[in-house]
Amino acid sequence: MKKSLIFALLFAGSIGSYAQSGTNSPYSQFGFGAQAEQTSGFNRGMNGLGLGFRDGKQINFLNPASYAAMDSLTFIFDVGISGQVTNFEENGKRVNARNANFEYAVAGFRAFKHLGVSFGILPYTNVGYSYASTNDVGDASNTKYTNTYSGSGGIHQAYLGFGWEPFKGFALGVNGAYLWGDYDRSIVNSYSDNAVNTLSKFYTAEITSYKVDFGAQVTIPFSKKTTMTMGVDYGMGHQLGTDPECKVISNNAQTGVADTVAFVVNDGLKLPTVISGGVMLNFNNRLKVGADYQLQKWAEVGFPEYVQTNGKASYGIKEDYFDDRHKVTLGGEYCKNPNARGFFQRIKYRVGASYATPYLNINGKEGPKEISVSAGLGIPITNVWNNRSTLNISGQWVRMAADGLLKENSFRINLGITFNERWFMKWKVD
Repeated sequence: MKKSLIFALLFAGSIGSYAQSGTNSPYSQFGFGAQAEQTSGFNRGMNGLGLGFRDGKQINFLNPASYAAMDSLTFIFDVGISGQVTNFEENGKRVNARNANFEYAVAGFRAFKHLGVSFGILPYTNVGYSYASTNDVGDASNTKYTNTYSGSGGIHQAYLGFGWEPFKGFALGVNGAYLWGDYDRSIVNSYSDNAVNTLSKFYTAEITSYKVDFGAQVTIPFSKKTTMTMGVDYGMGHQLGTDPECKVISNNAQTGVADTVAFVVNDGLKLPTVISGGVMLNFNNRLKVGADYQLQKWAEVGFPEYVQTNGKASYGIKEDYFDDRHKVTLGGEYCKNPNARGFFQRIKYRVGASYATPYLNINGKEGPKEISVSAGLGIPITNVWNNRSTLNISGQWVRMAADGLLKENSFRINLGITFNERWFMKWKVD
């Protein structure tokens, strides 16, 4: 009863403090915003590797088929936070920004024999930026105009997933998530000459929908101590049933009268289809190495865009707004002896690296490529009540860059705590 109360308080506190993971990136002004990490603390030490990862002591929501490996005696609760410093560089100028975020709260347990369950909350995308540009109008008046760009919001997901192992070595899984969130973006126009009319644009959308992912894992034994697990995951693409809106406000500086024109695109937002596959080699639970590949089919997704042609304004779907995104991740984990009593022998050392192709088209240019590397530790928590919980710490460097566009270099610290409690153990007293 006491443990149940503690868990309830932790989970309620996590939900109460939950908000979209912050971002300072100007790239979050495009599409749904910056894509959030879809991994927990132990994955992040391997830079997000996990499609073939199968471990009953961790919650791997990257592939729901992995829930089938959960220990029948334990209840797992995992919560994570992060902090990052980002350096932005453009035309020889550099600016630094900092932010800290609550990342995720997830839980899992085995409901029945060969059936694991997981649930939790985590971000899907993040929107957060604010910057301005000033230029000359180009006439003899020396008038300057300023466009101020700002945005906030993001999409969150609360999921419930099941993993089932119908026979040894083969598991299936599904994650069903409720999506909710919004974004507010604006381009506010102003002039140094107060007599000049201004034209500002405000983009909004409120999202409530669903997300479904199916996963599978196949484990092939090479010997008693060496296995290979292959994992796949399929995320359904579908319309979100959301009507994004654009308001254009023209302000007459002479009369102080503002005219507003509103545009709406019915059912104008869509999730892409996502197909992923990975493999992991497990050498006696001491060394695990693997690789993942992910295809996000953004090219099939359009996005609303405001345009003016020959003095006529319109707001509609632009079909070539995105390109398909390909991402490759390599990584691994080493533990000297996971079953040892010694503290240092049970520490897990993790490392990983990823490369992702651009999926944004920005003013006719290919968007930024992404390169990232990470390293981390899984530190056992040992006390009089528990010796199965883990503190997951990792550092991650992410670089986003493209020719002629803003460059971003981020250093992120990820901190996750996995509480592993033997709630379901039956005690026997002689």
